[in-house]
Amino acid sequence: MSDIPVVALVGRPNVGKSALFNRIIGDDTAIVSDEAGTTRDRHFALTQWNGRDFWLVDTGGLVEDSDLPMDVAIKRQVKEAIAEADLLLLTVDAKAGLHPSDARIADLIRHARKPWLLVANKVDDPKSADWFEFFNLGAGDPVPVSAGNGKNSGDLLDAIVSALPSTPSDGVPDAVRVAVIGRPNVGKSSFINRLLGEDRLVVSDVAGTTRDSIDTPFTFHGEPYIFVDTAGLRRQSRVDDGVEFYSALRTRRAIDRADLCLLMIDAVEGLHNQDLKIATLAWEAGRGMIIIVNKWDLKEKDDKTAAKFQKECVEKAPYLAHVPFLFTSALTGQRVTKVLEVIREVRAERAKRVPTSDVNEGLHTLLARRQPPQAAGNEVKLNYATQVETAPPTIVVFGNHPELVQEHYIRYLHNGFREMWGFTGNPLRIILKRKNGRE
Repeated sequence: MSDIPVVALVGRPNVGKSALFNRIIGDDTAIVSDEAGTTRDRHFALTQWNGRDFWLVDTGGLVEDSDLPMDVAIKRQVKEAIAEADLLLLTVDAKAGLHPSDARIADLIRHARKPWLLVANKVDDPKSADWFEFFNLGAGDPVPVSAGNGKNSGDLLDAIVSALPSTPSDGVPDAVRVAVIGRPNVGKSSFINRLLGEDRLVVSDVAGTTRDSIDTPFTFHGEPYIFVDTAGLRRQSRVDDGVEFYSALRTRRAIDRADLCLLMIDAVEGLHNQDLKIATLAWEAGRGMIIIVNKWDLKEKDDKTAAKFQKECVEKAPYLAHVPFLFTSALTGQRVTKVLEVIREVRAERAKRVPTSDVNEGLHTLLARRQPPQAAGNEVKLNYATQVETAPPTIVVFGNHPELVQEHYIRYLHNGFREMWGFTGNPLRIILKRKNGRE
């Protein structure tokens, strides 16, 4: 599975970086204002152009030679952006003209030795000469664009995709990528160290010791694995500096690159809302999942505690009923190595392909038990079904009026297919289409 590159917008205040961010992703996610310095926290979004995915990151305006605390904090965050990015977009204001700060930021980027493009924003008419003076920055041809009206935004996206680095390989062919995710300080690094039988990762009682996503190769029964220890994802309101922000971004990238995720939660603290948000990120991304309840040795328990803990989790998020739970202790080693067997099981379920004849037979069994509710003036029929994908398993059901099939009936089909074929530890996607192929 390939990594998704990061493209960061950098520049001095009020050159239109946030407006350009919104134009590229097609959404008003970033706050846009005429007041310089509006963007303080980082914004990032996954976007696509010409079949190429990339993360786009908006940064605050960089003010050189300022001792104001906000400017110092923004400068630190922008430097984090430059260090993390695969491609930088130096954004300048064509209406205001070339500014000394533009040249200083260009020097900062050159020193980082990262690929970059010069973007001349606020060029309402690309045929005008307003932006020609930016050739003086010695950064090649500036790309004129108007974030306000969208002029030349397609050309800019073409230039971005052309400048993106080629997709790197993971170094280990056909290796299963396993991302260990969760809140800070739940024992992710300790767990991997115990699993591998050596201290490969730094462990500390201080929450947030792991900043980067760290790849660790491992072989089990002749099969190659890559375990990825990720920085803990905090609540967004607590992501208050550049390092924390990019730790969150790297965790999301690790989920995107993974085949399956181990969500680690603290046995004593139980399942937090933030745990659920992280789980939902991985589940909606189509990743396999195993819940690791760590620090089980510290939990007061009897023979029913594990079942009760799991039941409470499923009540908070019903899809967790389809996810294996493993109760472990990284400190004592209790059940840690069992995760390898569970990973193999979840991976096998992820690759499971059910013959079309069996899927049709299963659909007709469910229809015989309960027909879809009929809509006024329209007879709703489901005719046949087939599994079209694995990883995650995806079943398409064809009928005459898929748009009229109600959500609760789709859940009924979902639960029925689960009963028949399991797909344990993996999201099961059901797509309804008309018989002519339209969704």
